[in-house]
Amino acid sequence: MKIAVVILNWNGKELLEKFLPSLIRYSTKAELYVIDNASTDDSLLFLKEHYPSIQIIALEENFGFAKGYNEGLKQIDADTYCLLNNDVEVTKHWLDPIFSAFENTSVSIAQPTLLQHKKKNYFDYAGAAGGYIDQFGFPYCRGRIFDQLEENTNQYNTTTDCFWASGACFFVRQSVWEELNGFDEDFFMHQEEIDFCWRAFNAGKVTQTISDSFVYHVGGASLKPSARKTYYNHRNSLWMMIKNLPKNALFPVLFQRFILDGVAGIHYLLKGNFGAFFMVIKAHIAVYVNLSKMLRKRSSSLSKGAYFQQKSIVWAHFILRKSKFQDL
Repeated sequence: MKIAVVILNWNGKELLEKFLPSLIRYSTKAELYVIDNASTDDSLLFLKEHYPSIQIIALEENFGFAKGYNEGLKQIDADTYCLLNNDVEVTKHWLDPIFSAFENTSVSIAQPTLLQHKKKNYFDYAGAAGGYIDQFGFPYCRGRIFDQLEENTNQYNTTTDCFWASGACFFVRQSVWEELNGFDEDFFMHQEEIDFCWRAFNAGKVTQTISDSFVYHVGGASLKPSARKTYYNHRNSLWMMIKNLPKNALFPVLFQRFILDGVAGIHYLLKGNFGAFFMVIKAHIAVYVNLSKMLRKRSSSLSKGAYFQQKSIVWAHFILRKSKFQDL
């Protein structure tokens, strides 16, 4: 089996300097690529001078996360792609359990266990030990509920099916990637991997978290917490729901989600976070403006209602005060 580890880079020379050594050292079974999103720093010069074995795909503009990968992967042939953030430190033997899973099981999409780079005994925000969504599209993970991150005490040390895999370290069969036409480029960045996994779920594909593989993620290197990030998260989450919810649940669930977003907006306002408040409004405007476009992206075969295990992670966390996945 041929695995291509593919890093999407934009002005990330410092991150490449820091994390490529471990990738080179521990990824001898894979072919390595960097897709460069028209960086204006010295990323390309650095790669050519210090890592000539890494194959470079230079894009003519910054296409963002979704289109950047869509464009770059067209030029890479492999049985399985690993979409790897440039701020991830891999570990010894990290690929061995992945090879085994893709060679011997029906898994289509997978992620390793993601831990924090600074606090290596804690799960990382972006995926932790496998991702899920509740009925209203809010994501959470084994090891992370909203901003509550658990310490890793091997409580989730089992390989298991999950609903979504983290875009920070995202393994996918090339055949599945092509069948689903890659990421939705309208998303630009944030939650495009959850949308992809939801489409895969509706198509009967299996997503897993491979517990025996570990990587360490810095997180937030491309877009720090900001009003802009709030906008993408709210807008893309709603777009994802419009595209993937079962027909009988589409408008009832969306209506309830709009109410929850309104509550979130009021919360931002009361905390004096006016930027986030206006980004929620802007996100909803974008949803209304693009409603017909997103509805046209719905598959005629959508029928799976069992996309969630937890009806409301908002209720479980903020009202019932459950902060650990194992307590849900």
